[in-house]
Amino acid sequence: MKIYLVGGAVRDELLGRPIVERDYVVVGATPAIMIKQGYKQVGKDFPVFLHPETHDEYALARTERKSGQGYGGFICDFEQSITLEQDLFRRDLTVNAIAKANDGQLIDPYHGQDDLNNRILRHVGPAFSEDPLRILRVARFAARYDHLGFTIADSTMKMMENMVSRGELKTLTQERIWLEIEKCLADGAIEHFTTTLDQLGALTDVQPLLIDWNVQERTQLKKLLMRLPHSHPHNKIIQFCLWLYDTPSDKLKALEQTLKIPSRYAVALRDFCEHKACFIPSVSAQQLLTLFDRIDLWRRPERFDLLLEIITFSQYNNPSLIALIKEAAANTRAIDVQAIIAAGFCGAQIKTQLTQQRLSTLKTTFN
Repeated sequence: MKIYLVGGAVRDELLGRPIVERDYVVVGATPAIMIKQGYKQVGKDFPVFLHPETHDEYALARTERKSGQGYGGFICDFEQSITLEQDLFRRDLTVNAIAKANDGQLIDPYHGQDDLNNRILRHVGPAFSEDPLRILRVARFAARYDHLGFTIADSTMKMMENMVSRGELKTLTQERIWLEIEKCLADGAIEHFTTTLDQLGALTDVQPLLIDWNVQERTQLKKLLMRLPHSHPHNKIIQFCLWLYDTPSDKLKALEQTLKIPSRYAVALRDFCEHKACFIPSVSAQQLLTLFDRIDLWRRPERFDLLLEIITFSQYNNPSLIALIKEAAANTRAIDVQAIIAAGFCGAQIKTQLTQQRLSTLKTTFN
């Protein structure tokens, strides 16, 4: 039984990047051996085990053969005789097919180190075309490592183009597509991801709202994202909204349903797309009151705060105007309902009077 560090951890170590997670492949073992040594089995389709102390993932060396269409149509063979080289051959890219032994020796049968040095993303073998998810993964890696000068090998681009033309991406679930998009948002290079998919003719399958993607769109988004700190607590949500800033209101609901995006992304995008037009110098008091009502400033001020953050990093950024709107929001929220009741208003009159006072407060600032 031998254990090797594999995949992203080896790749990023060689690139001098921080290692986020460590995955291991185990050669010469069986599920029974792993369990006896205290590992906890978590895989169903193929044996993956968690280390009893570190909880890192350890997978038995395996081969795969296609048994159906799409991401999950594979039959795995994890016999004890499977070699490390066989396991590495099933991986997507040569740079992800490098293993590291406990003594530090690198096992690199498919020349991943050469491709790392030459900044090339290249598929390992013909089995690459059996898994459409790899199209999104390669686009994501190309985006992540673009600043290091990485490009996709021509042969790999051609293979992915053929996969797209055959409709392979249509076999992926929307949940899997969203997972790759969210990972790309975490990397902070969604504009490069989109451009790669556009070059492959894959945007219609992944994000049909961006089928008119062009150099101008990419340049504008990249410029905006350069101002957005990676450490910002809402980094991914802000990127997502800037990415889809031009989505028509009547398309928002369809987007939420088809892409299956989490509600925090959906609400933020809806607020931005529907209300970004309010952040102009000529905005009226009535427009702002409508904005405050629709985003429920009165009960959910954090929703308004997030909208301001998105606007701050968008092409609609106007610091003095944003500060003024923020002040107006605070002033309208400070209006005391109890004081209105104490003044003798009751029933529907309370709401009417509250609205009038809020509007009057806003007019003092904006009219």
